[in-house]
Amino acid sequence: MTDVFDPAPVRYPFSAVVGQDQLKLALILSAISPSIGGVLIRGEKGTAKSTIVRGLGPLIGGDERSGRVVELPIGATEDRVIGSLDLTSVLRDGRAEFTPGLLARAHRGVLYIDEVNLLADHLVDVLLDAAASGRVTIERDGVSHTQAADFVLVGTMNPEEGELRPQLLDRFGLAVDVAAGKDLDERVEVVRRRMAFDADPDAFAAEYAEAEHDLAQRIHAARETASEVEVPTRELRRIAGICAHLDVDGLRGDIVVARTAAAHAAWRGATTVAEEDVRAAVELALPHRRRRNPFDESGLSNDQIDDAMSTGQDAAGSDSPESPDDDPTPPDGGPGGGAPDPE
Repeated sequence: MTDVFDPAPVRYPFSAVVGQDQLKLALILSAISPSIGGVLIRGEKGTAKSTIVRGLGPLIGGDERSGRVVELPIGATEDRVIGSLDLTSVLRDGRAEFTPGLLARAHRGVLYIDEVNLLADHLVDVLLDAAASGRVTIERDGVSHTQAADFVLVGTMNPEEGELRPQLLDRFGLAVDVAAGKDLDERVEVVRRRMAFDADPDAFAAEYAEAEHDLAQRIHAARETASEVEVPTRELRRIAGICAHLDVDGLRGDIVVARTAAAHAAWRGATTVAEEDVRAAVELALPHRRRRNPFDESGLSNDQIDDAMSTGQDAAGSDSPESPDDDPTPPDGGPGGGAPDPE
C-alpha cells in the first residue's frame, strides 16, 4: 500500500467542496497551527470527509516535500509509524541508521487516518504526542533519534462502528460532526460539481485554480503572523469561564481553545484575539470534551453555546480594562489560525 493517500494526478479542489464549512474551518485552523492537536471528523459515509482531507494537502505545501497527504493504515506496525533504528551500523560506522516512518514522511503535510477508532490505542497515543510536539523520538537499546514531524493530524470515523476512548477523544484538538446537507439546492450542486470533475478533472481543477491559490496564500500569511497574535487576559478569563460552565475536565480544553482562538484571529488578519475568535474556537474544541451522561447528545447546541458565552462574558469583565501587568502573549508563542470563507 502506498504512503500517499491519493495517488490520482488531479485532486478534487478544497475550495470546490460545497458546504461543510465547520469542517473546512477546523482543517485550516489546524493547518495554520498544528499545535492545536489535529482534527477528528465523525460522520457517516459519503459526506466528503476524505475528499476535503485530500484537498487540504496542496494548500499547505511550500516545497517539494510539503503538501503531501500520507495515509496511516489501520494495521501498521509501530516501526512503520515512528520509524526504526539499525543498531548494527553503530559497530560499523559509529552511528545508528534511522529509517523514517510515516510520521516523519508526513512532515509539513497531512497525516490521514481513516477509521481512527479502530487503530490500536498505543499508536493513537504516539500520533497525538507527535502532533502536539511536532517531533517524533525513537529509542532502541539506549540509542535515541529525534526527527521533525510537524504535520496536520486528521482522523475520520463512523460512530456507528465504535467510539474512541474518552481519554483519546479528549486529546484530539478539534472535533467536527458531519452529515449530508438537507438543502435540495446544495445537494444538487454537490452532484453537479462531482460529475463535472469526473468528466474532466483537469478542466475542473483549472476552474478553481485561482480560488485554491488565494486560499493557500491566506493560509501561508496566517501562519507567518500567528506568533504575533495576542491573547488578552480578559479573553483568557472568558475561556476559563466557558470551560468551567461546560464542565470541561482538566485544563487541556482551556489551552486548546486559546490556541484555536489565536489561530482564528490570525486567519481573519487580526493581531489580537476577540470574542468572535473565542466563540469559533469553543464550537470546535469543546463539544467532545464536555462531561456528559452516556445517553446525552454529542455536540453543543446554539443555545448552549450562547449560554456559555454569556457566562464567559461575566468572567471576562468587559468593562474592566486590563491591568498593566497583564501578559497578552499567546500560548506557546502563539498558534496560527485559519478558516475558509463559506461558499
